[in-house]
Amino acid sequence: MERKTVILATRNQGKVRELRTLLYEFGFDVQALPEDFPDIEETGATFEENALLKAHAVADMLGMPALADDSGLEVDALNGAPGVFSARYGNDIALLPGESKDERNNRKLLDRMEHVPDERRGARFRCCMAFVCPGEDDMVACGSWEGSIARTPSGSNGFGYDPLFFDPELSMTGAEMTREQKTARSHRGKAVRSLLVRLAERMEHAEAE
Repeated sequence: MERKTVILATRNQGKVRELRTLLYEFGFDVQALPEDFPDIEETGATFEENALLKAHAVADMLGMPALADDSGLEVDALNGAPGVFSARYGNDIALLPGESKDERNNRKLLDRMEHVPDERRGARFRCCMAFVCPGEDDMVACGSWEGSIARTPSGSNGFGYDPLFFDPELSMTGAEMTREQKTARSHRGKAVRSLLVRLAERMEHAEAE
């Protein structure tokens, strides 16, 4: 099968690996942004707006199909925060020595949730994924993953808030799951599968004309 190259609008290697696995069987070769690609400012008020903004920026500049997602964590006890600011949630506090930005975000979240009882720790990951191909209509699909916020991080797989996001059905955090388990459960996996269904329908329609 001849694979179609799609540029993923991120330098996050965790996302690249996850989406490369999801899209490989459908004939797509997912590549990360070129190192010299300028930063894309996420100014949208929603996950969908940011996903479209990023995908268009890449497709327009490179003239190639582009895939972008915007995703984040919504915590009920925090009125939906951090939401679209998930990746930048901890930017208002200093990094501790040797601490990553993901670890700083998780530290801030745990601090805000310190006194929240178990029954009020509900949360969900949301993802909106946009596929933009020059000369074709934009396509957006979304997915969500319900769970709760653990009291301590657990697991070494995944990235972002995965060590704190507890899935009650599997009784483990996102960072304790195998890649296959996470793909089956995650917001990003659901969004990609929905997007692929729509892409397949588009291809079937084009072939029928």
